[in-house]
Amino acid sequence: MKRSLSLCVMLSALASGGAFAQADLAKAKNCMTCHTVQTKLVGPAYKDVAERYAGQKSAEDKLVQKVLKGGAGVWGPVPMPANPQVSEAEARTLVKWVLSTK
Repeated sequence: MKRSLSLCVMLSALASGGAFAQADLAKAKNCMTCHTVQTKLVGPAYKDVAERYAGQKSAEDKLVQKVLKGGAGVWGPVPMPANPQVSEAEARTLVKWVLSTK
């Protein structure tokens, strides 16, 4: 029951659309192990991802699949692993947040 409650709290926070909630989701799903908002870590900074994909209509769908399945070669030699702990809905929420990063 405790796990269901925390999931409900997280989903409620995500539904509010706040950047704080999305940052918390990114931390909870281990995205922040390799990425930061402003500077390159292991992977690119989210602001750099947003800049690269700005104005591309297919960017959201493409990046959701990259979050879920992983990828390599776009940002250098270090591959991004697949993220089976992330649902498609969570990936979409995260990608929308990343693409809104300035």
